[in-house]
Amino acid sequence: MARVTSGLQDEPFRPEIVSSEVVFDGKIWDVRRDDFRYNGDVITREYVDHTGAVGILVLDDDDRVLLIKQYRHPVRHRDWEIPAGLLDQAGEDPLEAAKRELGEEADLTAETWNVLTDVFTSPGGNDEVIRIYLARGVKPTGSAFAREAEEADIEVRWVPLDEAVDAVLARSLHNAPLLIALLTARTAREKGWSTLGAADEPWPSHPKLERLVQGGATGGTGAE
Repeated sequence: MARVTSGLQDEPFRPEIVSSEVVFDGKIWDVRRDDFRYNGDVITREYVDHTGAVGILVLDDDDRVLLIKQYRHPVRHRDWEIPAGLLDQAGEDPLEAAKRELGEEADLTAETWNVLTDVFTSPGGNDEVIRIYLARGVKPTGSAFAREAEEADIEVRWVPLDEAVDAVLARSLHNAPLLIALLTARTAREKGWSTLGAADEPWPSHPKLERLVQGGATGGTGAE
């Protein structure tokens, strides 16, 4: 992990949980209500109980990134994204999940993997954390994955990294993991890729990764 010299770093904190219950049992995600002690008070918060996810920024030898366009019903857009997927298979390592998603959504494999960044997507409303990998040395899998539902008409495009960043700055792209991945990647490139993490770098900011890897995932449909 790159050394932080400014002293800026998120602080883990584990309050006493007085009670916790699922108040909505969804098809993909649940809504959980927690009562917890903080600064002497008992506070109640409801949030989406999320499995977490992985995303992949693919970079080829010509400095192009792989973007996919997919329909997202909550926002009523077919937005440009990076390949991504839920950590919803019990016991699956995040890196292996990323490799699986790259094959399923882009029919690609990669020789070189690094951690680009870890993101709390909406910490006031869900506990999702997404790890974004940088994948290089890519080649086709040799077969097409059978995609369903919103994934059936995924559009794939290779775009120069700088051109994609320009689209971010022009406010033409809106998908948060994509924006973060593009801006982080260009900054990392400017620093000679010295900020990249090892592909198997520990993920302590994930609030429940240990439980998921041990087999406690609730399952889902891969709707990330």
